[in-house]
Amino acid sequence: MTQADRDRLVALKKAQSRKMTQRQAAEELKLSERQVRRLLARLRKGGDRAILHRLRGRSNRRIREQDKQKAIEILSEGLYQGFGPTLASEYLAKKHRIEVSKETVRKWMTEARLWRGRRQKVAEVHMWRPRRERFGELVQWDTSTHDWLEGRGEKIYLIKMIDDATSRLFARFVCSDSTAQNMAVLEAYLLRFARPLEFYTDKGSIFLTTAKKNHPLRDGPLPPTQIGRALQELGIGWIAAHSPQAKGRVERSFQTAQDRLVKGLRVAGAKTLEQANAYLEMEYLPDWETRFTVAAACADNAHRPLGRQHELAAILSEVDQHVITNDYTIRHGGKLFQIVREDVRPRMRKAVVRVEARRNGAIAVRFEDRYLRIAECQPAPKTAAATKAAEKAAPANQPGEKSKWMNGFWQRPSPSLKKAIRISNATS
Repeated sequence: MTQADRDRLVALKKAQSRKMTQRQAAEELKLSERQVRRLLARLRKGGDRAILHRLRGRSNRRIREQDKQKAIEILSEGLYQGFGPTLASEYLAKKHRIEVSKETVRKWMTEARLWRGRRQKVAEVHMWRPRRERFGELVQWDTSTHDWLEGRGEKIYLIKMIDDATSRLFARFVCSDSTAQNMAVLEAYLLRFARPLEFYTDKGSIFLTTAKKNHPLRDGPLPPTQIGRALQELGIGWIAAHSPQAKGRVERSFQTAQDRLVKGLRVAGAKTLEQANAYLEMEYLPDWETRFTVAAACADNAHRPLGRQHELAAILSEVDQHVITNDYTIRHGGKLFQIVREDVRPRMRKAVVRVEARRNGAIAVRFEDRYLRIAECQPAPKTAAATKAAEKAAPANQPGEKSKWMNGFWQRPSPSLKKAIRISNATS
């Protein structure tokens, strides 16, 4: 019996003992006088429990006991270990056709000791920065090194780009958190959405050049990283976050992924990079789009199209500057390349060229506004004089090897006394 039932019983008892009229009881209980008379009649026949509704505890929507036991058996399997009530209710409906609310699942899991609620702690309060107004105005970019496959396969990394205005998500699993892999994800984003106004990242070494001790430019501006240079050539701004809380939207999306995405990959049986990306593209990202994206304050799309000057293969490559020697060769990556004779132009000697090591393994060399054809030179054969000089310069003994000049010293014949005196007089 609830407190409301007790209050109702007190008013009916007063009406029954004529301490108040039936009209006064009806006004207090906000019922009609006719209903009060009915309740008084039931109270005289059935006692205090007569005021309870006769259908209480007899819901037509009560879930069958067989469904409850089946759901508990399913959630007890190792496949669903660590699932919370919300995610468990979604998978029960999607995979096993057991439609039940998350609160009912929470009750079942608590009774079966499959889940225990945690007491909420008051966290440090951070003032939230308001969202940007347009889609593509600011995109947060980060990488997570979480164990996404839970030991079922190779270690993989998740690179995420999440729009600040709408929380629209773009992500890819990669084999390493390298410059080349991040550039590949950036290229996929640009081909799908075009160029955003700004990217918001941490101060990782792939985004920000770290000052080194005794570096000649340590007191001046440091050169950009390869990704920093690529963003400049694409006309995309870059903002560095000073703390994880500053880019909280992408950090919170990783917390969600470390729960939902990890368990989704487990249920899907993903063991390879390809399988993980297939699940990410076909299941997780569409589900995120439905559940977590919001409408931007302004309907305008801030993304800008790629122009003819934006050749992604050239921009999203590892770019170096090299000097052309007098014989029209350049060195790159420990190799020597010769410029094809037909492409030789005036002012090339001692000029600086742009060398692009593209992600497909090709090497492209650009002088001013034109790409040059090059051919790798074979190393020159060693001459006899060079071989002899190298042998002479080489140490007689290998490192750690004992000297051998005393070998057989005492077995050599000694000179006669007369000869020894003559040698001694000559050296003196």
